[in-house]
Amino acid sequence: MLKITNLEKSYTKGAPVLKGLNLTTDHRRLTAIIGSSGAGKSTLLRCINRLVKADSGSIELNGTELLSLSGRALQDSRRQIGMIFQAYNLVDRLTVMENVLSGRLGYTGFFRGVFRKFPQEDVDRAYALLKRVGLSQYVNKRCDALSGGERQRVGCARALMQNPQILLADEPTASLDPKTSERIMELIAGITEELDLPVLINLHNVPQATTYADRILGLRHGVMIFDGNPDELTEDWLEQIYAGHEDDLKKQMKVGSAEHDDE
Repeated sequence: MLKITNLEKSYTKGAPVLKGLNLTTDHRRLTAIIGSSGAGKSTLLRCINRLVKADSGSIELNGTELLSLSGRALQDSRRQIGMIFQAYNLVDRLTVMENVLSGRLGYTGFFRGVFRKFPQEDVDRAYALLKRVGLSQYVNKRCDALSGGERQRVGCARALMQNPQILLADEPTASLDPKTSERIMELIAGITEELDLPVLINLHNVPQATTYADRILGLRHGVMIFDGNPDELTEDWLEQIYAGHEDDLKKQMKVGSAEHDDE
């Protein structure tokens, strides 16, 4: 279970990005976080996985308070949190298999990772995950030779190699073309179902959020103003979530419509 209580984060004094945010998710669910640029979506995920440290509040994952951890305890907690990035964060000169196996570095240690000395069970799991994401034929291909959608599939497999207790995804479809974007969302939604894995995903595309998510959170200026099912996300709610950013909302809705038209 992930439980966030009164989370506060500022990058500049007097300009909070997250303002007393509360969130609990305790079972298999794909939860989409929507909001305009600067609403605090990415900051929320980065606080959860401790890429940035919150100023105050509490983040508990299965009973462990993450904000108080440091050193080895913090490293151990990060192994439990898978992350899919918008910019993929792959090592381009390494192969697909090497990038996926890097998801086990928190378990095998630095030197074993450097010399590619992974246990056979890890290698077998990497093969299985690459088959699941449709890349078994690219095992030995360098990542800089892949398309954007293929690179994001590698990122998904790498995150799952950690055997995480929760999966975070920071706008994983934002850099992809419409059809590829849909396929990546289908993949993430399928993984959620198959592995009984809770997922928190930031989306710039409202139609994707309503299509694939079980739960939608709406952030505005660091405050969660909406928490409900997709069918509860009315136009009135969207106007409140994107107040002052109507052009951003129109663009997102237009992109979503184009994606479905292409299929």
